[in-house]
Amino acid sequence: MRGSAPEDEKRFHRPALRRSTTAIAAALLLLPLSGAPSASAGQPRTDRLQQAFTEAAARFHVPRSVLLGVSYLESRWDGHAGAPSVSGGYGPMHLTDARTALTGAPEFSEGNEDARGDSSRARKRVPAGAVQQATLPAELPARMRTLATAARLTGLRAERLRTDPASNVLGGAALLAAAQRKLGLPASGDPARWYGAVARYGGQDSASGGKAFADEVFAVMRQGQARTNDAGQRVTLAAAPGLTPDAGQQKRLGTPSDPAARAARRRLECPRSVACESVPAPYEEFGDNDYGNHDKADRPRDQKINSIVIHDTEGPWDVTLKLIKDPTYVSWHYTIRSADGLIAQHVPTKDVAWHAGNWYLNAHSIGIEHEGFLAAPDAWYTEAMYRASAHLVKYLSRKYDVPLDRQHILGHDNVPGTTTSTIAGMHTDPGPYWDWAHYFALLGKPFHAAPGHQGGLVTIRPDYGANKPRYTGCEKPGDTCAPHGSGAVRLYTAPSESAPLVKDIGLHQDGSDSTQGVNDTGARATTGQRFAVAGRSGNWTAIWYLGQRAWFRNPADAPTAVNARGLVATPKEGRTQIPVYGRAYPERDAYPEGVPYQAVSPLPYKLAAGQSYVIGGRVRGEYFYSPTFDVSEHEVVRGDDVYYEIQLGHRVGYVRAADVEVHRSDPE
Repeated sequence: MRGSAPEDEKRFHRPALRRSTTAIAAALLLLPLSGAPSASAGQPRTDRLQQAFTEAAARFHVPRSVLLGVSYLESRWDGHAGAPSVSGGYGPMHLTDARTALTGAPEFSEGNEDARGDSSRARKRVPAGAVQQATLPAELPARMRTLATAARLTGLRAERLRTDPASNVLGGAALLAAAQRKLGLPASGDPARWYGAVARYGGQDSASGGKAFADEVFAVMRQGQARTNDAGQRVTLAAAPGLTPDAGQQKRLGTPSDPAARAARRRLECPRSVACESVPAPYEEFGDNDYGNHDKADRPRDQKINSIVIHDTEGPWDVTLKLIKDPTYVSWHYTIRSADGLIAQHVPTKDVAWHAGNWYLNAHSIGIEHEGFLAAPDAWYTEAMYRASAHLVKYLSRKYDVPLDRQHILGHDNVPGTTTSTIAGMHTDPGPYWDWAHYFALLGKPFHAAPGHQGGLVTIRPDYGANKPRYTGCEKPGDTCAPHGSGAVRLYTAPSESAPLVKDIGLHQDGSDSTQGVNDTGARATTGQRFAVAGRSGNWTAIWYLGQRAWFRNPADAPTAVNARGLVATPKEGRTQIPVYGRAYPERDAYPEGVPYQAVSPLPYKLAAGQSYVIGGRVRGEYFYSPTFDVSEHEVVRGDDVYYEIQLGHRVGYVRAADVEVHRSDPE
């Protein structure tokens, strides 16, 4: 009977796709830029894109604020050097040309890792041939071919619309004007009269998606925005705080009139501000007493939900939705579409999805997948997706009292291995290109410096756009990735970039050094993570990290971290070192008869006397036993052992309360 083996045998929840860069190359065709029109001779003007919005608005009689608002939600005015998004969109207006951009889905390699990070399910494989290259239908949905329509409306060549930002903006203006005409509305100068056209632009195949998109665009117009994009172009959208959409248009796109549709929407666990649909994951038996692809539970009554895990799909939307319907595959609670922020819910949040590769985290978390690729940052996470995700996470945070900080809102790359043998196989998404600073600003919890003097801690917070550390392996192993903004800083053994990188003895168990690989998290600290200060030297700051002192460059004129204060754990007096764990399981005596004991084996890291680690929370040892499809055999084992979650390194970890002292961080 499953469940009798120690959980240490397990690895993690799905094939090790994140380490394959050839899969990304197979999925995206990045067009060369040699054919793009030249911007101008001499020094480029930093207001050229702003002028392009003005000219396009005038030509197609679209209010410039509407054009700017739509573009901000699609791309934050970035051009991504002519590269397509994961959903086949190009340029500031995200004009879609899927047949050119998407050559197929990444090939999900087979693996024999456990689906849940749990030894009770020692076999879980992706069926051979389950995922092949995506085949595009002969007639693409409207949302996947807006660039062709823009080419017809403007008379511009498709290549130019893909690669020249000004032309791309012109194409977007033409699409908005055409949508306005189809609605039978005049080309009004009043932005409020464009609500329906904006909804059509963002929600080509979903009325609810279009409404959510339009609501977000109008919110952007009310707030105003200003930023310098990825090409150094300064773009500004003036705030219009009194702007409200045309009431008639808004009403027509309101709550579905069909009672069944309204009832279905009420069953979904999503905020009203987003477009949400149900794509259920199967809970069913198959094969030899096996089942999939999640576990029935009764959270938070039986287990507290205390974290939310951010993933990326490493595959396009349609392939991802096929996988979630496969009972022999794994599961997660939500997927968010890149093009427009549409959310699909798969597993009720009361149930346990198999997503994190750590059974303790699975039992206490909610998993959210985002359409995208960690090693292809210009197959971009759209602003629509970031905002929909932020709305969802805020909703879940309120519902389950999950703190909005980086030790409770985790990346999959922050989830610890359960045992030493699993560390090297843990996933690394959403990776160094996910913009945590922007994401937490959308969550309403931006990372600020603590007031007053240095408080003994730092919060990592580099300037995402300006911070471009070298990474390798995005396309081919060892090859340098194209420079790109990043939320991560690199960590060294001494205050010098010529010093070796700090070692991660769990990740590199052969004794090899940490690398600059895009999937190597061994010497990396990421935006929002807090660490105890271990020293300062000129433009450098040291932190306690994986049981060692780790240095990162932190100059006063371009800081990559801000001062913080809070609770820290240190080894108890008299202890030279203490162990750290990848899960918070109960002591042996807590297990009733019939439930196999799950050993709490320490990870290879040791925390020495004098070191301090930031505390994320206090938890009691707990294990969710669910070996069969029959929920009557499920049981939650609770013990007396108490643990603290700490910021161990790039990933979190757990220490026993009996091993540490807890106190406020010491001012420097």
